[in-house]
Amino acid sequence: MLFDDFFQVLYEDNHLLIVNKSPGVLVQPDDSPAPALEVMGKQYLKLKYNKPGEVFLGVCHRLDRPVSGLVILARTSKALERMNKIFRSREIQKTYWAVVKRKPAKEKAKLVHWIRKEEHQNRVEIFKHEESGSQIAELSYQWLGGLNDHHLLEVTPITGRPHQIRAQLAAIGCPIRGDVKYGFSRANDNGSIHLHARRVFFEHPVKKTPLLCIAPVPETQFWEQFLVFDKFNPKDANLDFLIS
Repeated sequence: MLFDDFFQVLYEDNHLLIVNKSPGVLVQPDDSPAPALEVMGKQYLKLKYNKPGEVFLGVCHRLDRPVSGLVILARTSKALERMNKIFRSREIQKTYWAVVKRKPAKEKAKLVHWIRKEEHQNRVEIFKHEESGSQIAELSYQWLGGLNDHHLLEVTPITGRPHQIRAQLAAIGCPIRGDVKYGFSRANDNGSIHLHARRVFFEHPVKKTPLLCIAPVPETQFWEQFLVFDKFNPKDANLDFLIS
């Protein structure tokens, strides 16, 4: 089986498998017949290492189906347990890129909303103040630049709520390109949205060394034109949260 259309391996050792997921790929199986990253990851490991029997692979976090970018998978139960702790304690830095049609009023800001999941519609409702059944959602964003009537935002989520980035950017009048569920005017031809999990930075759960991964954007002319705005320098990565 060829996996290149579904994911690309960015980092691999005995404990972790970190991949760049293509848009349109489910992370975990659902009722649809669509292939899921979790299943394909197990097949990849089974074939590469000629493993007999069942292969263990744990999902540490999820990305929405139309979203591309970094997904961290654990190859052992010990690594999964420790990665779950890292996510719960927020000892990980995640950075997303989002392309929007409208430039936000502020070039840099923190957004705080309350989110309530609408189970039957696979979307969330967003509020300015706490409502019954809602959870607080926080993120910060920075405008990186504009090109061809679109704008690139770098988004750092503080909490990890479902559809958080999509709903919060829509709430300030900046729905993500292609995301008709949250107010963009038209869908992308391939069903994707222009939201990409670009970087992760954390302490390896077993080796205890800093680990930085950067995921290339999908190979489309529209995404690639924004690479000129990537101002990130790995030397500037903040290690403070790893030792606090």
